[in-house]
Amino acid sequence: MLIINNINLPLDTDFDNLKPVISKILKLKSDDINSVSLYKKSVDARKKSEIHFCCSVLLSAKSESAVLKKCKTAQTFINKKYEWKTCENSFKTPPVIAGFGPAGMFAALTLARAGLCPTVIERGSSVDIRTAKVNDFFGGGSLNTECNVQFGEGGAGTFSDGKLNTGIKDSRCRTVLEVLHSHGAPDSILTDAKPHIGTDILKKVVKNIREEILHLGGRVLFDTKLERVNIKNGKLVSVLANGGEIPCDKLIIAIGHSARDTFKMLCDAGLFMAQKPFAVGVRIEHLQKDINRALYGKFSESKYLGAADYKLAAHLKNGRGVYTFCMCPGGYVINASSEHGAIAINGMSESLRNAKNSNSALLVGINTDDFEGSHPLAGCDLQKSIESAAFNIAGGRVPVTTVGSFVRGEKFEITKVKPTVKPEFAYADFGNIFPSFVCESLKEGISVFGKKILGFDDGGAVLTAPETRSSSPVRILRNENLQSVNIGGIYPCGEGAGYAGGIVSAAVDGIKVAEEIISGGITHE
Repeated sequence: MLIINNINLPLDTDFDNLKPVISKILKLKSDDINSVSLYKKSVDARKKSEIHFCCSVLLSAKSESAVLKKCKTAQTFINKKYEWKTCENSFKTPPVIAGFGPAGMFAALTLARAGLCPTVIERGSSVDIRTAKVNDFFGGGSLNTECNVQFGEGGAGTFSDGKLNTGIKDSRCRTVLEVLHSHGAPDSILTDAKPHIGTDILKKVVKNIREEILHLGGRVLFDTKLERVNIKNGKLVSVLANGGEIPCDKLIIAIGHSARDTFKMLCDAGLFMAQKPFAVGVRIEHLQKDINRALYGKFSESKYLGAADYKLAAHLKNGRGVYTFCMCPGGYVINASSEHGAIAINGMSESLRNAKNSNSALLVGINTDDFEGSHPLAGCDLQKSIESAAFNIAGGRVPVTTVGSFVRGEKFEITKVKPTVKPEFAYADFGNIFPSFVCESLKEGISVFGKKILGFDDGGAVLTAPETRSSSPVRILRNENLQSVNIGGIYPCGEGAGYAGGIVSAAVDGIKVAEEIISGGITHE
């Protein structure tokens, strides 16, 4: 099977009948093609008058060499399927995975498919119980610090857009999409260049993956927190969770970017860590119809196009970078707090992306020299100071303002764009939340992006603060074998450990770490 890239097709293309279209484009006889199907498509909206799809197709031909001669080498490559690893060796104790977000989930699935029967410990609850607790919080109930938007089955990604686009180049990315699809995600994730599942469907997908892990002999223990790692002679011998000891000489640390208490425990236990740059900022909300019109022009209401999204970046006069992240078309801003006395926010969309507003994180890069002190967890302290300031300035509610008020000093007034964050929001001066360089960078960034997308800097656009959890501010150091550099048997993994940034890259890292454990299996002594 060949994958052929860079094929431009009109918006009304019948993707269920591509054979005549592709045979004409490639100048092949129809009889020479066994089958052809859509592999990937993206919207090319660089010219508003000529919006079209840029596609890749999966093609089976009687003679692949003939097709290769017809196509430029850079456009064509052979499709290779991922082969799941098996383990011929047995282990003295089952591998343990701390955290059941994308990294932990895919690590557990990979180990389970290899026959290694992993044990997963997750501090939060199963997704159904977790959803009930989160909905209660959104409705004005109390925050559960162990089970919330950050902690629980599926990780932080479960309450987001379920975005699956990634910047990493790894063949396992396709494998991740195929696993999600086979467990209930829509067909579109296999073909959209910017695939997403949606929070509503993602909840079902993570449950289905869990069921496969259990069927293969694995264990998933919810409401079970990693409390201690027991080390002897520089090697892991067991872990303590909920007061009980679990014998273990292989532990995958896939705890996510918000488990600050676990970071501290691991740091106190002696794991080598390092500070890591991250980013902070706000969520900006516009009317989705305005974003559609700005990006798609006369095609903004086309039935062939979904809700428009964007990705922007700029280098500012002060030397810092500002960029948009995790754009949620037709979505909501959510209260993603996980600690009392602190506010953190995120964005979320459901599968249809049909809510009235769009939102995106608008972030400013934070360097390690912005931290106070050299402690590995100083970045966590900076995050927490911003989140605490936000809580205090808005009296425990979520701080909001408008672009007009924040950038141009206009009187605060909510007009056509209504804040979507729950349960409560309150107007706040963001200058009392962020360091001054963050505010100045955000203001300049909004003005710059207003020149790239018409209406981005509209005074009525709503800003919500603070977005502080876009990535981990710490890296748990690991060696070429993906183990801790100084404690054998511990495998730092995923976004929280500093090796991923999003659902797909975290899942890929989980697979890679599991593969390393499989290849390093040891026999019973």
